[in-house]
Amino acid sequence: RYKVMKNWGVIGGVAAAVAAGMYVLWGPITERKRRRKGLVPGLLNLGNTCFMNSLLQGLSSCPSFIKWLEEFTAQYKTEQNQNQSTEHQYLSVTLLHLLRALSCQEVTDNDILDASCLLEVLRLYRWQISSFEEQDAHELFHVLTSSLEDERDRQPRVTHLFDVHSLEQPEITQKQISCRTRGSLPPVSNHWKSQHPFHGRLTSNMVCKHCEHQSPVRYDTFDSLSLSIPAAAWGRPMTLDHCLHHFISSESVKDVVCDNCTKIQARGTLNGQSIENQRTTFVKQLKLGKLPQCLCIHLQRLSWSNQGTPLKRHEHVQFNEFLIMDIYKYRIPLHKSTQNELNQKNTEEITPGTKYGIAVKPSDAEQPSGPKPLFLNGACSSSFLMSSGTFPLAAFPECSSPVYLYRLMAVVVHHGDMHSGHFVTYRRSPPSPKSPLSVSSQWLWISDDTVRKATLQEVLSSSAYLLFYERVRSRAQHQSLESRAEE
Repeated sequence: RYKVMKNWGVIGGVAAAVAAGMYVLWGPITERKRRRKGLVPGLLNLGNTCFMNSLLQGLSSCPSFIKWLEEFTAQYKTEQNQNQSTEHQYLSVTLLHLLRALSCQEVTDNDILDASCLLEVLRLYRWQISSFEEQDAHELFHVLTSSLEDERDRQPRVTHLFDVHSLEQPEITQKQISCRTRGSLPPVSNHWKSQHPFHGRLTSNMVCKHCEHQSPVRYDTFDSLSLSIPAAAWGRPMTLDHCLHHFISSESVKDVVCDNCTKIQARGTLNGQSIENQRTTFVKQLKLGKLPQCLCIHLQRLSWSNQGTPLKRHEHVQFNEFLIMDIYKYRIPLHKSTQNELNQKNTEEITPGTKYGIAVKPSDAEQPSGPKPLFLNGACSSSFLMSSGTFPLAAFPECSSPVYLYRLMAVVVHHGDMHSGHFVTYRRSPPSPKSPLSVSSQWLWISDDTVRKATLQEVLSSSAYLLFYERVRSRAQHQSLESRAEE
Protein backbone atom coordinates (compact mmCIF):
# COMPACT_ATOMS: atom_id res chain seq x y z
CA ARG A 1 0.00 0.00 0.00
CA TYR A 2 2.86 2.36 0.79
CA LYS A 3 4.43 1.68 -2.64
CA VAL A 4 1.14 2.41 -4.43
CA MET A 5 0.68 5.68 -2.57
CA LYS A 6 4.28 6.61 -3.36
CA ASN A 7 3.73 5.96 -7.09
CA TRP A 8 0.58 8.05 -7.06
CA GLY A 9 2.51 10.79 -5.29
CA VAL A 10 5.19 10.77 -7.98
CA ILE A 11 2.57 10.88 -10.73
CA GLY A 12 0.78 13.74 -8.97
CA GLY A 13 4.00 15.67 -8.61
CA VAL A 14 4.82 15.26 -12.29
CA ALA A 15 1.30 16.36 -13.26
CA ALA A 16 1.57 19.40 -11.01
CA ALA A 17 4.93 20.33 -12.52
CA VAL A 18 3.53 20.01 -16.06
CA ALA A 19 0.50 22.12 -15.13
CA ALA A 20 2.74 24.77 -13.57
CA GLY A 21 4.93 24.85 -16.69
CA MET A 22 1.92 25.24 -18.96
CA TYR A 23 0.64 28.07 -16.76
CA VAL A 24 4.00 29.87 -16.92
CA LEU A 25 4.38 29.45 -20.68
CA TRP A 26 0.84 29.99 -21.84
CA GLY A 27 -1.07 31.35 -18.88
CA PRO A 28 -4.64 30.31 -18.04
CA ILE A 29 -6.27 28.78 -21.09
CA THR A 30 -9.59 30.47 -20.45
CA GLU A 31 -7.90 33.85 -20.01
CA ARG A 32 -5.90 33.35 -23.21
CA LYS A 33 -9.01 32.61 -25.25
CA ARG A 34 -10.85 35.56 -23.78
CA ARG A 35 -7.92 37.91 -24.45
CA ARG A 36 -7.38 36.87 -28.05
CA LYS A 37 -10.98 36.77 -29.19
CA GLY A 38 -11.74 39.89 -31.23
CA LEU A 39 -8.47 41.56 -30.23
CA VAL A 40 -5.06 42.03 -31.83
CA PRO A 41 -1.55 41.27 -30.56
CA GLY A 42 0.16 43.84 -28.40
CA LEU A 43 3.76 45.01 -28.74
CA LEU A 44 6.55 44.62 -26.23
CA ASN A 45 7.93 47.88 -24.84
CA LEU A 46 11.69 47.66 -25.35
CA GLY A 47 12.34 50.77 -23.28
CA ASN A 48 10.48 53.96 -24.24
CA THR A 49 9.34 52.40 -27.53
CA CYS A 50 5.68 53.29 -27.08
CA PHE A 51 6.11 55.83 -29.91
CA MET A 52 6.95 52.99 -32.31
CA ASN A 53 4.32 50.60 -30.95
CA SER A 54 1.53 53.17 -31.25
CA LEU A 55 2.51 54.06 -34.82
CA LEU A 56 2.67 50.42 -35.92
CA GLN A 57 -0.80 49.78 -34.51
CA GLY A 58 -2.10 52.80 -36.41
CA LEU A 59 -0.50 51.76 -39.71
CA SER A 60 -1.79 48.20 -39.34
CA SER A 61 -5.35 49.54 -39.39
CA CYS A 62 -4.90 50.96 -42.93
CA PRO A 63 -5.68 48.12 -45.39
CA SER A 64 -4.57 50.14 -48.43
CA PHE A 65 -1.09 50.59 -46.97
CA ILE A 66 -0.73 46.87 -46.24
CA LYS A 67 -1.92 46.01 -49.74
CA TRP A 68 0.59 48.43 -51.24
CA LEU A 69 3.39 46.82 -49.22
CA GLU A 70 2.35 43.39 -50.47
CA GLU A 71 2.57 44.54 -54.08
CA PHE A 72 5.70 46.54 -53.34
CA THR A 73 7.55 43.51 -51.93
CA ALA A 74 6.37 41.06 -54.61
CA GLN A 75 9.67 41.53 -56.47
CA TYR A 76 11.63 40.23 -53.48
CA LYS A 77 9.99 36.79 -53.43
CA THR A 78 12.36 35.24 -55.98
CA GLU A 79 15.37 36.78 -54.29
CA GLN A 80 14.26 35.58 -50.86
CA ASN A 81 13.79 32.03 -52.11
CA GLN A 82 17.39 32.06 -53.30
CA ASN A 83 18.81 33.71 -50.20
CA GLN A 84 16.71 33.77 -47.06
CA SER A 85 19.18 36.11 -45.31
CA THR A 86 18.17 39.00 -47.57
CA GLU A 87 14.64 39.05 -46.17
CA HIS A 88 15.50 41.24 -43.19
CA GLN A 89 17.54 43.71 -45.25
CA TYR A 90 14.47 45.47 -46.61
CA LEU A 91 12.34 47.84 -44.59
CA SER A 92 9.27 47.08 -46.69
CA VAL A 93 9.47 43.33 -45.97
CA THR A 94 10.03 43.79 -42.24
CA LEU A 95 7.25 46.35 -41.99
CA LEU A 96 4.85 44.15 -43.94
CA HIS A 97 5.38 41.15 -41.62
CA LEU A 98 4.73 43.30 -38.55
CA LEU A 99 1.62 44.98 -39.94
CA ARG A 100 0.14 41.71 -41.18
CA ALA A 101 0.65 40.14 -37.76
CA LEU A 102 -0.90 43.15 -36.00
CA SER A 103 -3.89 43.02 -38.36
CA CYS A 104 -4.32 39.26 -37.75
CA GLN A 105 -3.50 38.41 -41.37
CA GLU A 106 -0.64 36.18 -40.27
CA VAL A 107 -1.06 33.43 -37.69
CA THR A 108 1.05 34.03 -34.61
CA ASP A 109 1.28 32.02 -31.41
CA ASN A 110 2.15 35.06 -29.33
CA ASP A 111 -0.17 37.68 -27.91
CA ILE A 112 2.78 40.06 -27.56
CA LEU A 113 5.09 40.74 -30.49
CA ASP A 114 8.63 42.10 -30.54
CA ALA A 115 9.23 44.94 -33.02
CA SER A 116 12.98 45.25 -32.41
CA CYS A 117 13.53 43.96 -35.95
CA LEU A 118 12.19 47.29 -37.25
CA LEU A 119 14.79 49.25 -35.30
CA GLU A 120 17.50 46.93 -36.62
CA VAL A 121 16.54 47.40 -40.26
CA LEU A 122 16.27 51.17 -39.80
CA ARG A 123 19.88 51.15 -38.60
CA LEU A 124 20.79 49.55 -41.92
CA TYR A 125 19.08 52.55 -43.51
CA ARG A 126 21.38 54.79 -41.41
CA TRP A 127 18.70 55.81 -38.94
CA GLN A 128 19.96 55.67 -35.37
CA ILE A 129 16.83 55.56 -33.20
CA SER A 130 17.53 54.98 -29.53
CA SER A 131 14.94 52.99 -27.61
CA PHE A 132 16.04 54.59 -24.34
CA GLU A 133 15.26 58.22 -25.23
CA GLU A 134 12.00 60.07 -25.71
CA GLN A 135 10.97 59.89 -29.38
CA ASP A 136 8.06 61.18 -31.42
CA ALA A 137 5.58 59.00 -33.33
CA HIS A 138 5.12 61.60 -36.07
CA GLU A 139 8.86 61.85 -36.69
CA LEU A 140 9.06 58.06 -36.96
CA PHE A 141 6.22 58.16 -39.50
CA HIS A 142 8.34 60.47 -41.68
CA VAL A 143 11.35 58.19 -41.20
CA LEU A 144 9.36 55.19 -42.45
CA THR A 145 7.81 56.92 -45.48
CA SER A 146 11.07 58.57 -46.54
CA SER A 147 12.96 55.28 -46.13
CA LEU A 148 10.37 53.47 -48.25
CA GLU A 149 10.81 56.12 -50.94
CA ASP A 150 14.59 55.68 -50.78
CA GLU A 151 14.20 51.92 -51.07
CA ARG A 152 11.96 52.41 -54.08
CA ASP A 153 14.42 54.77 -55.77
CA ARG A 154 17.41 52.49 -55.13
CA GLN A 155 15.92 49.47 -56.88
CA PRO A 156 17.46 48.91 -60.33
CA ARG A 157 14.96 48.84 -63.15
CA VAL A 158 16.75 46.25 -65.26
CA THR A 159 15.14 44.45 -68.16
CA HIS A 160 16.38 41.25 -69.77
CA LEU A 161 17.17 41.72 -73.45
CA PHE A 162 15.24 38.57 -74.28
CA ASP A 163 12.16 39.74 -72.38
CA VAL A 164 10.34 40.94 -75.50
CA HIS A 165 7.09 41.68 -73.68
CA SER A 166 8.79 44.05 -71.24
CA LEU A 167 10.85 45.73 -73.95
CA GLU A 168 7.69 46.50 -75.90
CA GLN A 169 6.19 48.39 -72.96
CA PRO A 170 6.31 52.18 -73.44
CA GLU A 171 7.52 52.75 -69.90
CA ILE A 172 10.82 51.00 -70.62
CA THR A 173 13.57 53.38 -71.70
CA GLN A 174 17.05 52.70 -73.02
CA LYS A 175 18.52 53.61 -69.64
CA GLN A 176 16.61 50.76 -68.08
CA ILE A 177 17.98 48.14 -70.49
CA SER A 178 21.09 46.18 -69.63
CA CYS A 179 22.40 42.82 -70.75
CA ARG A 180 22.47 39.86 -68.40
CA THR A 181 24.46 36.80 -69.41
CA ARG A 182 23.34 34.45 -66.67
CA GLY A 183 20.12 33.66 -64.93
CA SER A 184 16.69 35.13 -65.41
CA LEU A 185 15.38 38.45 -64.17
CA PRO A 186 12.29 38.50 -61.95
CA PRO A 187 9.49 40.59 -63.42
CA VAL A 188 9.51 44.25 -62.44
CA SER A 189 6.26 45.08 -60.69
CA ASN A 190 4.39 48.11 -61.94
CA HIS A 191 3.85 49.01 -58.30
CA TRP A 192 7.47 50.06 -58.07
CA LYS A 193 6.53 53.09 -60.14
CA SER A 194 3.69 54.15 -57.86
CA GLN A 195 3.98 56.13 -54.65
CA HIS A 196 2.88 54.85 -51.26
CA PRO A 197 -0.79 55.56 -50.42
CA PHE A 198 0.13 58.37 -47.98
CA HIS A 199 1.71 60.38 -50.80
CA GLY A 200 -0.10 63.59 -51.74
CA ARG A 201 0.60 66.97 -53.32
CA LEU A 202 0.10 70.52 -52.13
CA THR A 203 -0.52 73.45 -54.45
CA SER A 204 0.73 76.98 -53.83
CA ASN A 205 -1.37 79.59 -55.63
CA MET A 206 -0.60 83.30 -56.21
CA VAL A 207 -3.19 85.74 -57.64
CA CYS A 208 -2.70 89.45 -58.23
CA LYS A 209 -5.44 91.47 -56.54
CA HIS A 210 -5.13 94.26 -59.13
CA CYS A 211 -5.33 92.42 -62.47
CA GLU A 212 -6.46 89.00 -61.18
CA HIS A 213 -3.58 87.37 -63.01
CA GLN A 214 -2.64 83.96 -61.61
CA SER A 215 0.98 82.89 -61.37
CA PRO A 216 1.94 79.31 -62.27
CA VAL A 217 0.83 76.83 -59.61
CA ARG A 218 3.63 75.24 -57.62
CA TYR A 219 3.41 71.67 -56.35
CA ASP A 220 5.01 70.15 -53.26
CA THR A 221 4.69 66.61 -51.97
CA PHE A 222 3.53 65.57 -48.50
CA ASP A 223 2.97 62.33 -46.62
CA SER A 224 1.05 63.90 -43.73
CA LEU A 225 -0.81 67.15 -43.12
CA SER A 226 0.72 68.91 -40.14
CA LEU A 227 -1.97 71.28 -38.86
CA SER A 228 -1.48 73.99 -36.29
CA ILE A 229 -4.27 74.58 -33.79
CA PRO A 230 -5.55 78.16 -34.12
CA ALA A 231 -6.70 80.22 -31.18
CA ALA A 232 -10.22 79.17 -30.26
CA ALA A 233 -13.04 81.68 -30.03
CA TRP A 234 -14.46 81.97 -26.53
CA GLY A 235 -17.33 79.56 -25.97
CA ARG A 236 -16.82 77.70 -29.26
CA PRO A 237 -15.26 74.25 -29.50
CA MET A 238 -12.18 73.75 -31.65
CA THR A 239 -12.84 71.41 -34.60
CA LEU A 240 -10.74 69.68 -37.21
CA ASP A 241 -12.37 71.91 -39.84
CA HIS A 242 -11.02 74.97 -38.05
CA CYS A 243 -7.51 73.53 -38.28
CA LEU A 244 -7.93 72.63 -41.97
CA HIS A 245 -9.32 76.06 -42.87
CA HIS A 246 -6.46 77.69 -40.98
CA PHE A 247 -4.04 75.52 -42.97
CA ILE A 248 -5.37 76.66 -46.36
CA SER A 249 -6.35 80.20 -45.36
CA SER A 250 -5.17 82.83 -47.82
CA GLU A 251 -2.64 85.49 -46.91
CA SER A 252 -1.77 88.80 -48.56
CA VAL A 253 1.78 89.31 -49.81
CA LYS A 254 2.57 92.96 -50.46
CA ASP A 255 5.08 94.62 -52.79
CA VAL A 256 5.34 91.76 -55.29
CA VAL A 257 6.32 92.40 -58.91
CA CYS A 258 3.44 91.51 -61.25
CA ASP A 259 4.60 90.79 -64.79
CA ASN A 260 1.08 91.07 -66.14
CA CYS A 261 0.50 94.52 -64.61
CA THR A 262 3.87 95.60 -66.01
CA LYS A 263 2.87 94.46 -69.51
CA ILE A 264 -0.44 96.28 -69.27
CA GLN A 265 1.36 99.44 -68.21
CA ALA A 266 3.83 99.09 -71.10
CA ARG A 267 1.05 99.00 -73.71
CA GLY A 268 -0.01 102.55 -72.89
CA THR A 269 3.43 104.10 -73.08
CA LEU A 270 5.40 105.47 -76.00
CA ASN A 271 8.11 103.42 -77.67
CA GLY A 272 11.44 103.67 -75.97
CA GLN A 273 10.03 104.92 -72.68
CA SER A 274 11.34 103.04 -69.70
CA ILE A 275 8.80 101.18 -67.62
CA GLU A 276 9.24 100.34 -63.96
CA ASN A 277 8.13 97.01 -62.66
CA GLN A 278 4.63 97.24 -61.27
CA ARG A 279 4.43 96.07 -57.67
CA THR A 280 1.08 94.97 -56.31
CA THR A 281 -0.42 92.84 -53.58
CA PHE A 282 -0.84 89.13 -54.23
CA VAL A 283 -3.13 86.65 -52.52
CA LYS A 284 -1.31 83.43 -51.66
CA GLN A 285 -3.03 80.21 -50.72
CA LEU A 286 -2.13 76.62 -50.02
CA LYS A 287 -4.52 73.88 -51.14
CA LEU A 288 -4.50 70.14 -51.75
CA GLY A 289 -3.65 69.33 -55.35
CA LYS A 290 -3.69 65.54 -54.90
CA LEU A 291 -5.37 63.84 -51.97
CA PRO A 292 -3.88 60.48 -50.94
CA GLN A 293 -5.67 57.20 -50.42
CA CYS A 294 -4.50 57.14 -46.80
CA LEU A 295 -4.60 60.51 -45.07
CA CYS A 296 -2.43 61.11 -42.00
CA ILE A 297 -3.25 64.30 -40.09
CA HIS A 298 -0.82 65.56 -37.46
CA LEU A 299 -2.14 68.05 -34.91
CA GLN A 300 0.72 70.25 -33.76
CA ARG A 301 0.52 70.40 -29.98
CA LEU A 302 3.91 72.01 -29.48
CA SER A 303 3.89 75.67 -28.46
CA TRP A 304 6.42 78.02 -26.89
CA SER A 305 6.14 80.20 -23.84
CA ASN A 306 7.33 83.79 -23.64
CA GLN A 307 10.48 82.50 -21.98
CA GLY A 308 11.18 80.17 -24.89
CA THR A 309 10.34 76.90 -23.14
CA PRO A 310 8.34 74.24 -25.00
CA LEU A 311 4.76 73.69 -23.91
CA LYS A 312 2.12 71.19 -24.91
CA ARG A 313 -1.38 72.23 -25.94
CA HIS A 314 -3.91 69.94 -24.29
CA GLU A 315 -7.16 71.32 -25.71
CA HIS A 316 -9.54 68.90 -27.37
CA VAL A 317 -9.96 69.16 -31.14
CA GLN A 318 -13.27 67.72 -32.30
CA PHE A 319 -13.04 65.19 -35.13
CA ASN A 320 -15.45 62.65 -36.52
CA GLU A 321 -15.60 59.19 -37.98
CA PHE A 322 -16.15 60.53 -41.49
CA LEU A 323 -14.38 63.45 -43.11
CA ILE A 324 -15.19 65.27 -46.37
CA MET A 325 -12.19 66.94 -48.01
CA ASP A 326 -13.81 68.29 -51.19
CA ILE A 327 -13.68 71.92 -50.08
CA TYR A 328 -9.92 71.75 -49.48
CA LYS A 329 -9.17 70.36 -52.94
CA TYR A 330 -7.57 72.66 -55.50
CA ARG A 331 -9.63 73.20 -58.64
CA ILE A 332 -8.36 74.73 -61.86
CA PRO A 333 -9.99 78.16 -62.27
CA LEU A 334 -12.09 78.86 -65.34
CA HIS A 335 -11.06 81.31 -68.08
CA LYS A 336 -11.86 84.96 -67.41
CA SER A 337 -14.36 85.13 -70.29
CA THR A 338 -16.19 82.15 -68.85
CA GLN A 339 -16.11 83.86 -65.48
CA ASN A 340 -17.79 86.95 -67.00
CA GLU A 341 -20.55 84.77 -68.46
CA LEU A 342 -21.14 83.25 -65.05
CA ASN A 343 -21.27 86.71 -63.51
CA GLN A 344 -24.02 87.68 -65.94
CA LYS A 345 -26.03 84.82 -64.52
CA ASN A 346 -25.68 86.27 -61.02
CA THR A 347 -23.02 83.75 -60.13
CA GLU A 348 -20.22 85.41 -58.27
CA GLU A 349 -17.96 82.40 -57.74
CA ILE A 350 -16.65 79.63 -59.93
CA THR A 351 -17.53 76.95 -57.42
CA PRO A 352 -19.11 77.23 -54.00
CA GLY A 353 -16.57 78.60 -51.57
CA THR A 354 -13.97 79.53 -54.20
CA LYS A 355 -12.83 82.66 -55.95
CA TYR A 356 -10.20 82.63 -58.69
CA GLY A 357 -9.79 78.94 -57.87
CA ILE A 358 -9.00 79.82 -54.25
CA ALA A 359 -11.12 78.83 -51.27
CA VAL A 360 -12.40 81.80 -49.33
CA LYS A 361 -14.01 81.91 -45.93
CA PRO A 362 -16.75 84.51 -45.60
CA SER A 363 -16.17 87.11 -42.95
CA ASP A 364 -18.48 87.49 -39.99
CA ALA A 365 -20.01 90.55 -41.62
CA GLU A 366 -20.90 88.61 -44.74
CA GLN A 367 -22.49 85.74 -42.85
CA PRO A 368 -26.17 86.05 -41.99
CA SER A 369 -27.06 86.58 -38.38
CA GLY A 370 -28.60 83.85 -36.32
CA PRO A 371 -27.52 80.22 -35.97
CA LYS A 372 -24.44 79.17 -37.91
CA PRO A 373 -25.20 77.06 -41.02
CA LEU A 374 -24.32 73.40 -41.07
CA PHE A 375 -22.70 73.80 -44.48
CA LEU A 376 -19.61 75.92 -44.74
CA ASN A 377 -18.67 77.55 -48.07
CA GLY A 378 -21.18 75.48 -49.98
CA ALA A 379 -19.78 72.17 -48.79
CA CYS A 380 -20.57 69.97 -45.86
CA SER A 381 -18.43 70.69 -42.85
CA SER A 382 -16.91 67.54 -41.41
CA SER A 383 -17.49 68.93 -37.93
CA PHE A 384 -21.16 68.04 -38.27
CA LEU A 385 -20.71 64.49 -39.55
CA MET A 386 -21.80 62.83 -36.33
CA SER A 387 -22.06 59.13 -36.99
CA SER A 388 -22.00 55.93 -34.98
CA GLY A 389 -20.96 53.63 -37.78
CA THR A 390 -22.64 54.77 -40.98
CA PHE A 391 -22.29 57.96 -42.97
CA PRO A 392 -25.54 59.96 -42.67
CA LEU A 393 -25.74 61.12 -46.28
CA ALA A 394 -29.52 61.26 -46.21
CA ALA A 395 -29.40 63.97 -43.54
CA PHE A 396 -27.18 66.17 -45.70
CA PRO A 397 -28.58 66.46 -49.24
CA GLU A 398 -25.91 68.98 -50.29
CA CYS A 399 -23.26 66.38 -49.48
CA SER A 400 -25.01 63.39 -51.04
CA SER A 401 -22.14 62.71 -53.44
CA PRO A 402 -18.78 63.79 -51.97
CA VAL A 403 -15.78 62.84 -54.08
CA TYR A 404 -13.19 62.87 -51.31
CA LEU A 405 -14.78 61.00 -48.43
CA TYR A 406 -12.60 59.51 -45.69
CA ARG A 407 -13.28 57.10 -42.83
CA LEU A 408 -11.38 57.20 -39.54
CA MET A 409 -9.18 54.13 -39.03
CA ALA A 410 -6.90 54.95 -36.07
CA VAL A 411 -6.01 57.68 -33.58
CA VAL A 412 -2.66 58.07 -31.81
CA VAL A 413 -2.85 59.91 -28.48
CA HIS A 414 0.01 61.32 -26.40
CA HIS A 415 -0.38 61.55 -22.63
CA GLY A 416 1.98 63.74 -20.63
CA ASP A 417 4.00 66.88 -21.37
CA MET A 418 6.77 67.81 -23.80
CA HIS A 419 9.49 66.25 -21.64
CA SER A 420 7.94 62.87 -20.86
CA GLY A 421 4.80 60.99 -21.70
CA HIS A 422 3.25 57.91 -23.21
CA PHE A 423 1.70 57.08 -26.61
CA VAL A 424 -1.42 54.94 -26.95
CA THR A 425 -3.55 54.05 -29.97
CA TYR A 426 -7.21 53.70 -30.75
CA ARG A 427 -7.71 51.53 -33.83
CA ARG A 428 -10.37 49.50 -35.55
CA SER A 429 -10.48 45.79 -34.94
CA PRO A 430 -9.49 43.78 -38.04
CA PRO A 431 -12.41 42.56 -40.19
CA SER A 432 -13.73 39.08 -39.84
CA PRO A 433 -12.01 36.41 -41.98
CA LYS A 434 -15.44 35.59 -43.43
CA SER A 435 -15.76 39.13 -44.84
CA PRO A 436 -12.21 40.51 -45.23
CA LEU A 437 -13.37 43.47 -47.34
CA SER A 438 -15.67 44.82 -44.66
CA VAL A 439 -14.78 47.47 -42.09
CA SER A 440 -15.20 46.58 -38.44
CA SER A 441 -17.16 48.92 -36.18
CA GLN A 442 -15.36 47.58 -33.08
CA TRP A 443 -12.64 49.86 -31.71
CA LEU A 444 -9.64 48.85 -29.60
CA TRP A 445 -7.50 50.72 -27.10
CA ILE A 446 -3.85 49.62 -27.15
CA SER A 447 -1.04 50.62 -24.83
CA ASP A 448 2.05 48.58 -25.76
CA ASP A 449 1.12 45.00 -24.73
CA THR A 450 -2.26 45.90 -23.18
CA VAL A 451 -5.26 45.59 -25.52
CA ARG A 452 -8.92 46.13 -24.67
CA LYS A 453 -12.12 47.03 -26.46
CA ALA A 454 -13.27 50.64 -26.72
CA THR A 455 -16.30 52.56 -27.94
CA LEU A 456 -16.48 55.07 -30.77
CA GLN A 457 -17.51 57.75 -28.31
CA GLU A 458 -14.34 57.13 -26.31
CA VAL A 459 -12.30 57.45 -29.49
CA LEU A 460 -13.93 60.73 -30.54
CA SER A 461 -13.44 62.15 -27.04
CA SER A 462 -9.68 61.58 -27.06
CA SER A 463 -7.07 64.32 -27.52
CA ALA A 464 -5.77 63.22 -30.89
CA TYR A 465 -2.16 63.65 -31.93
CA LEU A 466 -2.20 61.61 -35.15
CA LEU A 467 -5.34 60.80 -37.15
CA PHE A 468 -5.34 58.05 -39.78
CA TYR A 469 -8.13 58.26 -42.36
CA GLU A 470 -8.68 56.07 -45.40
CA ARG A 471 -10.57 57.17 -48.48
CA VAL A 472 -13.84 55.40 -49.21
CA ARG A 473 -16.44 55.71 -51.92
CA SER A 474 -19.71 57.40 -51.13
CA ARG A 475 -23.07 55.85 -51.88
CA ALA A 476 -23.45 57.90 -55.07
CA GLN A 477 -20.03 56.78 -56.32
CA HIS A 478 -20.92 53.13 -55.68
CA GLN A 479 -24.14 53.58 -57.65
CA SER A 480 -22.24 55.26 -60.49
CA LEU A 481 -19.74 52.40 -60.67
CA GLU A 482 -22.53 49.82 -60.63
CA SER A 483 -24.38 51.58 -63.43
CA ARG A 484 -21.22 51.69 -65.53
CA ALA A 485 -20.66 47.98 -64.93
CA GLU A 486 -24.21 47.21 -66.09
CA GLU A 487 -23.68 49.21 -69.28
